[in-house]
Amino acid sequence: MNIKTLKDIPPWQWSKGAGQIILDTLHNNQADVSDRQLAAELAGDSTVINDDLADALLSILSNPREPDGIRGQAAISLGPALEYADMDGFEDPDDVPITEPMFRKIQGTLHKLYMDTQTPKEVRRPVLEASVRAPEKWHKNAVDAAYGSEDEAWKLTAVFCMQFIRGFDKQILESLKSQNPVIHYHAVCAAGNWGIDAAWPHIAALVTSEETEKELLLAAIEAAVFILPDKASEILSPLLESDDEDIVDAVFEALAMAGEIHEDEEDDDEGPKTFH
Repeated sequence: MNIKTLKDIPPWQWSKGAGQIILDTLHNNQADVSDRQLAAELAGDSTVINDDLADALLSILSNPREPDGIRGQAAISLGPALEYADMDGFEDPDDVPITEPMFRKIQGTLHKLYMDTQTPKEVRRPVLEASVRAPEKWHKNAVDAAYGSEDEAWKLTAVFCMQFIRGFDKQILESLKSQNPVIHYHAVCAAGNWGIDAAWPHIAALVTSEETEKELLLAAIEAAVFILPDKASEILSPLLESDDEDIVDAVFEALAMAGEIHEDEEDDDEGPKTFH
């Protein structure tokens, strides 16, 4: 088994040696750049991430001789572990994939790299995007600066970060009007995450429009139930007739969160639905 084989296997089906294969590829400077890029991506999966892999990712991220693309991917792959550890708070260390000292090391390294203006933009942007998964005081000013940039790539990073950092309702509402579809998408996610009531007309319009692209529609479905759960069922229920299984599943999950569907409620065509 090699790194390319792992790409074609769902992570929950990886063998016990998957983490070691990823680690060996990250450490192998003679490996193809594409293989190491893939290894950096796979290393962040919750089934394998641990202190050893996190340390390998930090080494790549901190090395200016490494390609910017691999460094940026290394940063992004550290994000989920940071978020999980931040949410858990290490109340039960055995439930967290990385140790608290490693968590602090990652935070410190990301902060240092972001503050270093010599860090290439292709690395600095993902560093900020990863670091906000465990919010710190410095993030608000960093996101403010990114949003105020004339560089649209930085504005995109800022709106992505607003999903995790409070206090940007005005900017999120502004970004719902963006012509950039990726910025628009992340603004929808952020509006839902913070339950911004003023975003409701926009979100409702996305849900009810037949022109909304699928990925954006799925984000709007989730956002609707977090913004106005009492009204969400009215606009979401018609989508249960969709021929797209992903959309139907998203609506069922959203309605379950809104308390409109109970665990034992059955769908006429598919049998019992179970929600977690």
